Amino acid sequence: MTRLFVTGISTEVGKTMAAAVLVEALQADYWKPVQAGDLENSDSHKIRNLVSNNRTVIHPNAYALNTPMSPHAAAEIDQVSIDLGQIVPPQTENHLVIEGAGGLLVPLNEKDTILDLIRPEYKVVVVSRHYLGSINHTLLTLEVLAEKGFRPYILFSGNRHPSTEEIIRSKTGCPVLGRMGEQAVFDKTVVRSLAEGLQPALRQYQLM
Repeated sequence: MTRLFVTGISTEVGKTMAAAVLVEALQADYWKPVQAGDLENSDSHKIRNLVSNNRTVIHPNAYALNTPMSPHAAAEIDQVSIDLGQIVPPQTENHLVIEGAGGLLVPLNEKDTILDLIRPEYKVVVVSRHYLGSINHTLLTLEVLAEKGFRPYILFSGNRHPSTEEIIRSKTGCPVLGRMGEQAVFDKTVVRSLAEGLQPALRQYQLM
């Protein structure tokens, strides 16, 4: 079964929306190891409200922190220390979509970052959204993953920006799963439609 780790080039690039689309496309389980803030309307809650299939299981966070900030700082406020050894993937016979927090090098503690949550057997999806500086952020993210031995997939979000997307493609050679266009409303109907559009690429790259 596929284990997909979803990360972004920064915050607010559509990572949770991408996770919802991938969960629906694969009818996968979902797991966010570390949630910082918004515990009453967490990313797990959002995924539950966005998927339509009846197979998906939402697995509990390993750490649910109260303050919406970098996990290492949120943990300090809660007077806990994030221990990588306590972040154990859920046991499931289904596909599993795992969502990170922020970008790859967001710190979990004094030593570990989000990157350290990505196990060698995982497939990695990088969500890239166009903004001033996004090319640099995307290339750096992909380079770090390549150095660690991963062959990441790109999922673009937002309005199409051909020159940005083409230079990212040509410089990295990373496979592109597709795009999630800008949406006035993001609900179950939209997620289901985007998921159906993504399935051919997921089959092409043997991710489903």
